Amino acid sequence: MITVQKTAELTGHANPVFTLELSQKPGILFTGGNDKGLVEWGLKDFSFIKVMFPVNASIYAIHCPQGYPLMFAGLRSGEVLIFDFIQQKLLKPLRHHRKAIFDIKSSVKKDELLVASEDGTVSVWSLKTLEMVHSITVSKDTVRCIAVAPDQKQVAFGCRDNHIAVYDLEDYTIIKALHGHTMAVFSLAYSPDGSYIASGSRDAQIKIWDTGSFHEVKNIPAHLFAVNHIAFHPTLPYFATASMDKSIKIWGSDDFKLYKNISREKGYPGHLLSINKLAWAAADQLLSVSDDKNIINWEIKF
Repeated sequence: MITVQKTAELTGHANPVFTLELSQKPGILFTGGNDKGLVEWGLKDFSFIKVMFPVNASIYAIHCPQGYPLMFAGLRSGEVLIFDFIQQKLLKPLRHHRKAIFDIKSSVKKDELLVASEDGTVSVWSLKTLEMVHSITVSKDTVRCIAVAPDQKQVAFGCRDNHIAVYDLEDYTIIKALHGHTMAVFSLAYSPDGSYIASGSRDAQIKIWDTGSFHEVKNIPAHLFAVNHIAFHPTLPYFATASMDKSIKIWGSDDFKLYKNISREKGYPGHLLSINKLAWAAADQLLSVSDDKNIINWEIKF
């Protein structure tokens, strides 16, 4: 039995919120979207803290790498802004891509940052020097999302041309191209044990891919419209999905059954428009951001 309660709604963004990221510092959340700045919020009392810095283009991705006092913000313009928490200021931005940045992840093991762009490439940067060390041509079209395997030995990229490309994180050689979705792949996540990749697409399906054989082992007709994000629970065998259909769904990560549909149709005071991203702030706290300009904190009891 899973119970769900909305415990907070953070308002203040003037436009759609596209992304969120938990700070390396506990109790702090960052959000960004089609707005004039990147926003910091306090999760202890669910309060607005401040606008961290202004931006001149929409923020599509925010990433706070573990063990580094840095925050990266990927913009629609192709720039990646870097905020240094110790110096409390913006550093020189990463200027390489000329098209939108859709996702940013890191491999702490390699001290490397991965930046996915609309130009079809993923640029690789040293987290120590902030210099570009490699560029991977993944697709002729946009790379929408990145997922790093738990053991940090491989990385998966979701592309607008419907395919998923799995690469070796040691030498950035391709391991496998996964075909099955009929529309753009918007979200990817490795299961916490690394045994499978879950992919979500504009085709409204979630597919489960075995990381040993790279076969598609399951297809879940998960939502009515695009699956925007997949977030595995930090400790329990569940994952949450967010969709353009304005719902959040909780699934079993071992049986792939639907356990909860958090939506207005089901009587929950949910988002009014597309839900773009999720984050588990704690074992019983799920945060969601939406085109409706709001951030919701859900208390979920398993």
